[in-house]
Order: sequence, then structure tokens, then C-alpha cells
Amino acid sequence: MNSQTAYDRIAECAFMAGMRGNFVPTTAVEVAHVLVESGRINVFELTMNSPQAIEAMQAIKHIYGDNAVVGMGTVLDVEMARQVLDAGADFVVAPSFSRAVVEYVLQHDILVVPGVMTPTEAVDAWSTGVKLLKLFPSGPLGLDYFKALRGPLDHINFMCNGGTDDTNSFDFLKAGAVACGMAGWLTGNGSTPLDVIARRAKLLRDGVTALRTGIRV
Repeated sequence: MNSQTAYDRIAECAFMAGMRGNFVPTTAVEVAHVLVESGRINVFELTMNSPQAIEAMQAIKHIYGDNAVVGMGTVLDVEMARQVLDAGADFVVAPSFSRAVVEYVLQHDILVVPGVMTPTEAVDAWSTGVKLLKLFPSGPLGLDYFKALRGPLDHINFMCNGGTDDTNSFDFLKAGAVACGMAGWLTGNGSTPLDVIARRAKLLRDGVTALRTGIRV
């Protein structure tokens, strides 16, 4: 999946479901199924500091193919980037900005989403030609910080990650975020009951529908 297609699909979904923790392949596939069926969430981010992350990513890709966008997060160096691209990642996400990682991934026409926090980091990362930046950690930084950051930088596409949940994600979207990364609150650590994930996924689906249509749900 090329960079533009992955970006468009993430923007369409509005949420990136993160799986950090004990998401071995069988668990990751079960969670992905619940997210798709309950919330029409089909963008999945596995993380390199989780067990069997690459195998879990590939298991989801094997089942959903082009019907899902499946990538890897917490990619901190070029060697990690090489591993996940070789494994078929649709996108690469990091909590920080590494120019070497960004340039390596861009060479392969794969979407790369580096993490930034300050205006200086955002401008520097955007100058590399990326399509999307990850404002991290968005929850602790807060909505007012995001609004202030976007004031002079409204030409930059941001995804808000880190501490995002049902209390703030819709506000970030209304304030101009392309999408929100949802991990701990949505998917937990690999032991959250599937019915809880299903309820939360439906809440996100209904909320983004209300935002886009103006219909109260």
C-alpha cells in the first residue's frame, strides 16, 4: 500500500487502533475483528516493544488484506524500519522524529508518521516531505496546546496520540486533527475483555458519524 493510499484510509477512518502489550497473533486478530465489526475501525498499529509484534501485524494483514491498513509503531531506528517494511507494514509510526528513519521509509513510498511535540520539531519533520505528523503525547499536552500549535502551522497534518480517549478524541478531531491514535483506552494491554473493546469501538464510530453528519446519535 503506497503512502498516499495509507494516508487517505487513515483520514477516512479517523482512528488508528494501537495494540501495545500482550497482543500475540491470535489476540491481535481477535481484537482487530471486534474493532472492524463493532466500530468499522480498520486501521491497526502494532508496536515493536510488544511480543511477536511483526507476526501479529502479518496475521492481521493475512486475514484482511487491502480491507485494512496495518502498520507498526515504536519504530525507533533504521534497522527497525527495515524489519517492518520487509514484513509488509502499510505504515510506520514513531514517538519521536528521526530524520534517518523518515528518509529510509520515504524511499520506499510507505507512509511514515514521526512523533513531534514542539513547533520546531513539527516544522523540521514536515520539511522532509511526510504527509502526517504524530503529536505526542496529545492527552497530557491538552486541547489548548494543540489549538495553539495549529494556529501558525495549520498547513501541517497532525494525528493526536498518547492519552487520547472518549473524553478528548472528538475534540481533537473537531480542532483539526486528521485522526486520533487510540491504544490504552480502546484496546488495553491484551487482556481487556472483547465486549469492552466492542462497546468502546461503537462509541467511537457513533461519535465520528455525529461529527461528520451533524446528526445527534
